[in-house]
Amino acid sequence: MTIPTPASYPFDARPLVEPVPPGAARAFAQELKRTGRLPGSSVTTAVIFVVIVFVMLFVFGSTALTMLGVFVAAIGAFAQEGGGVAAVGAVFAAFVPLLFVGGIAAVAIVLAVRGTRGGDERRYRLDRFARANAMGYVPRLDNPGLPGMIFSLGGSRNATDLVRGDRPRFVEFGNYEYTTGSGKDKTTHHWGYVAVKLDVPLPNIVLDATSNNSLFGSNLPASFDKSQRLSLEGDFDRYFDLYCPAGYETDALYLFTPDIMARFIDHAAALDVEIVDDWLFLYARREFSTLDPATWAWLFSVVGALLDKFAQWARWRDDRLAALPPTVMDAAAPAFAPAAAVGLPAGGAAASPVPFVAPLDALRPPPGVAPQGRRLQQRVPWLPIVIIGAFALFWILSQFGLFGGLLGTLFSN
Repeated sequence: MTIPTPASYPFDARPLVEPVPPGAARAFAQELKRTGRLPGSSVTTAVIFVVIVFVMLFVFGSTALTMLGVFVAAIGAFAQEGGGVAAVGAVFAAFVPLLFVGGIAAVAIVLAVRGTRGGDERRYRLDRFARANAMGYVPRLDNPGLPGMIFSLGGSRNATDLVRGDRPRFVEFGNYEYTTGSGKDKTTHHWGYVAVKLDVPLPNIVLDATSNNSLFGSNLPASFDKSQRLSLEGDFDRYFDLYCPAGYETDALYLFTPDIMARFIDHAAALDVEIVDDWLFLYARREFSTLDPATWAWLFSVVGALLDKFAQWARWRDDRLAALPPTVMDAAAPAFAPAAAVGLPAGGAAASPVPFVAPLDALRPPPGVAPQGRRLQQRVPWLPIVIIGAFALFWILSQFGLFGGLLGTLFSN
């Protein structure tokens, strides 16, 4: 995939808005189902919904027919006594339940059909958009298994409308959701994300954007120990709270040079950022994969602005690996790079004319991160818990009439 940079605009957003040929969206949906690329299709959901409606129609319709029989018998009696008006009223009353239930069924069927067609058209447009920009489209992926903080929480995890490519490096745009709680306390959490594959594993670093924080602090689903927060120079702290593992402050300064900080401020200040293993994630609580051309233009500009800065990150090495036992180092880092990657010819002979002199890169630790730098230390977010607990205590005292008495006791003293 070629991610457009600001200088290479415009990118091709026409498939998102141009008319869809008749029957094309439905044919595309059928092809997705035939090839198994659309598990849990919305078509199935719509069919189930319609079946439920018809069951309701049968139940209520049977009741209405029973009522109709009663009213027909009454009509005969009224007619013999000259109660024609009453008879007409009885007939009308008998048909009201049928008309009501039938109307509900008709509305439900129309909404189900429209929802199915809308989903088919959305997938068709996103697929054509991906193709027009040298990418691919995946309608849905259950439990994507990425290492980012949002991908290991809750249940019913699924990513939808994935637009992805692999040139010059793998990049994936998608919408993601998961559920927490159960019953009436069940909550579905929605995110948009961009996943970018890096050249080497890096320390776990989080940039918590200050612009999307709430009254209770960060909107991220994880909280981090304040001792891991690192203050950077300039205005960076106005836009992001940067967290890095203890002891990796110098490494974070190496990775976030002034030019890279400027790129994040100028293009990604509205997004939360996480670096974990050999991935960079951009998060927001909104859809990323959408039919809105402006959203795609923004996301492409963000990724395009950052891509050319990732090359210098590929040179980072964790010197702590050199002090680890071989077994631990093997688990922390991938295998050593092939000869071509460290400047040796394919045959293995030294590139230097002087025998036995190893290339400079061969003297450095292999790519990888020592155990203490792989994950940030999380903490319990006490402030929201205390506030919720205070409200719960207030409600309990109010229910038992104890709050007024408690206030009276306090003021009397």
